[in-house]
Amino acid sequence: MGLLNLLVRFKPKEKEVRVLMVGLENAGKTTIVKRLNGEDITTVSPTLGFNVITMKHRGYKFTIWDIGGQKLLRRYWQNYYDNTDVLIWVVDASDYSRLKTCREELHKLLKEE
Repeated sequence: MGLLNLLVRFKPKEKEVRVLMVGLENAGKTTIVKRLNGEDITTVSPTLGFNVITMKHRGYKFTIWDIGGQKLLRRYWQNYYDNTDVLIWVVDASDYSRLKTCREELHKLLKEE
């Protein structure tokens, strides 16, 4: 089952879904968003600020917010939480050196909301 199909199951009556993708820099957030949108993923640049895409899938409108994960931007993540239906925390599981930082940032995020 694809990610969008899974998200549809969480909001069967609503036809609009706001998705927030967060995680450390270089975790793969933009790559995931581009892949979902059918875009080329051979060249992906770091997200400075945020990217927003809107796409339709099975009669649903998804607005996906891809938020930059650089340390200086993390304090602004909370500004995007309002009206978010789904938060996806992206982890680069192959980057062992940053798993501790990743866990710490996720704990901070969970304490904020």
